[in-house]
Amino acid sequence: MNSRRSASVTGDGRARRRHPGRVRVAVVAESFLPHMNGVTGSVLQVLEHLERRGHDAFVVAPGVGRGHTLAMPGRSIASMPLPRYPAVRVAAPPAASLVRSLRSFRPDVVHLASPFVLGWQGLVAAEAVQVPAVAVYQTDVIAYTERYRLPQATTLAAAHVRRLHRRATLTLAPSAAARTQLDDLGVDRVALWGRGVDGIRFAPHRRSESWRARHADGRTVVGYVGRLAPEKQVEDLVALRGVPGIRLVVVGDGPSRAQLERLLPEALFLGHLAGDELATALASFDVFVHPGESETFGQTIQEAQASGVPVVATGRGGPLDLVRSSVDGWLYRPGDLDDLRARVADLAGDAAKRRAFADAARAAVEGRTWESLGDRLLEHYDRAIALHGIDRTLRARVWPRPALPAARPSGAPTSAAEPRRWRRYVALGDSITEGLCDSSRMPDGAFRGWADRLAQLLALAGPTSDGFRYANLAVRSRRVRHLVDEQSPQCLALRPDLVSVLIGANDLVGPRVDVAALAAEVETAVRRLRESGADVLLATVFLPRRAAAGVLARRFGSYNARLRGVAERTGAILLDLEAHAELTAVDLWADDRVHLRSRGHRFVAYRAAEALGVPDAEALAGLDEALHVDVDAVVSGTWLRRHALPWVWRRMRGRTAGDGLTAKLPQYVTIGGPAGRAASITS
Repeated sequence: MNSRRSASVTGDGRARRRHPGRVRVAVVAESFLPHMNGVTGSVLQVLEHLERRGHDAFVVAPGVGRGHTLAMPGRSIASMPLPRYPAVRVAAPPAASLVRSLRSFRPDVVHLASPFVLGWQGLVAAEAVQVPAVAVYQTDVIAYTERYRLPQATTLAAAHVRRLHRRATLTLAPSAAARTQLDDLGVDRVALWGRGVDGIRFAPHRRSESWRARHADGRTVVGYVGRLAPEKQVEDLVALRGVPGIRLVVVGDGPSRAQLERLLPEALFLGHLAGDELATALASFDVFVHPGESETFGQTIQEAQASGVPVVATGRGGPLDLVRSSVDGWLYRPGDLDDLRARVADLAGDAAKRRAFADAARAAVEGRTWESLGDRLLEHYDRAIALHGIDRTLRARVWPRPALPAARPSGAPTSAAEPRRWRRYVALGDSITEGLCDSSRMPDGAFRGWADRLAQLLALAGPTSDGFRYANLAVRSRRVRHLVDEQSPQCLALRPDLVSVLIGANDLVGPRVDVAALAAEVETAVRRLRESGADVLLATVFLPRRAAAGVLARRFGSYNARLRGVAERTGAILLDLEAHAELTAVDLWADDRVHLRSRGHRFVAYRAAEALGVPDAEALAGLDEALHVDVDAVVSGTWLRRHALPWVWRRMRGRTAGDGLTAKLPQYVTIGGPAGRAASITS
């Protein structure tokens, strides 16, 4: 996709905060004005931030009645009220109509706010116009269906949430608990993006003694703010009945209000409050209580903390990221109403503890401004644009999808700690790792390859007094079974501290292959290597951008998706070569069309160096490419005669190109030495 602005990507997958041009964002909101809730509030903050930064926004949201306008650039969609909860409206326009709106606006990215019904249509429309979609997970619809005791709806909701967020380019979860929930559903590409809080509106100075005199009559105010609906579990506050000296105040409205007023006759119900009126009420509380277990975040918790009010919340979901138990509030055991009562009573009876918790609560949220969160959202937009660029090069959609390649700015440290310096590196694999067709600066019949080049980069990056040792056990035509049965045992005997594994393509081009079993064998080998104490660089396989290769795309994609899981489970360092669209370019491939030429091997070597944290790898790659001139050998005859027919003939006889060959470097060679200078590798 060609964005109307430049975006450079940092090593952790985030784009830098430079936006020299305008970004055009289409916001598809499941809920919007005049209904005010967490989704609407967040969308309004996002829109204000985009306007402050000089970007363009277009809002698609449910409308209320005929002729309803949004009072901002956008489109109001005809909607229907939910039964028993008319304030919430559902809109499901044909995706084709949204496609027309998006084509007219020409967005760089589509922002899906708490997507479910309208958001699904927005996702389909974004795909139709080939624009990345960022889905902001905000409403736990699955938990809501459970709370409403709708088991069949729960299954359908879970399937829909999984399908929607797996198709979004990037999903933003508001809390670690929400991210875990999405991970459990099989959703990939999930990043954390919380919520900001207005520390000017919600502040301790809003506390009003006159408000307290009217509503509390000298008692300790324990308050709740939020929607009054079954999923909020406000009925759990019945556990506070009889706690000495407290006044329970409930702020909010919803379908459960009448029932809750009967259940909690001693409580004061103030209805829906907003703006300064809400800020005054919150700051006038002594304790804020939050019983809902299905919150993906808990915005009212942040607002209470900004107001200098300690919080008692359930120890599940979003509150886990916001409340530091025994520091600025208490987290009680989910479902344990006796514990809820005890925690509230503890704070209600200890004014000094309340003051200490209140000070800590205010300090905890001081950096969570909407301005900083808005800038972080712009970074996520850049990330989604970069991911969308990767997705458009993939021929098959398989999960988990590639993440952004690791790319670090020149001179940036790999981490807060010193990068590891390896001393013994062993390369495992097939002809790609052996280096076939990389004859640059090599004697006739000898090949260099990406692993040889990586070894020299590692030697230069971390010179040792006795030099850097390197072995290469890769042999052309080898398959995964050779990795497990032959190469891994030989490798372990060498006791390396770094091993690279790039293998599987020869298995995948066969007539029949069990991809899951193949990846399981790779995992077995990787686990053995990791158990020996070695770091493992595990690479995905890749194909050239040729029509004939398309028939293998799904098989390769499925295998790579499993390798990403192997890397995550084993702690291997992932070199996701499938994520590099440049590697599919035919000019990086040799005359035989199945191996990389020297330029392709250089590309892989520098991407591997980046993944391993070699300093300045990107800058070195650019310099190497600029100064290097490849001279390919002159060949005669057609591709069919030189390569295809010999391959067919070997297959007919049950032979391979690697029969009778051994590894080019079965034992270590030393690169560099006392002077710390890298020597060239020959075989």
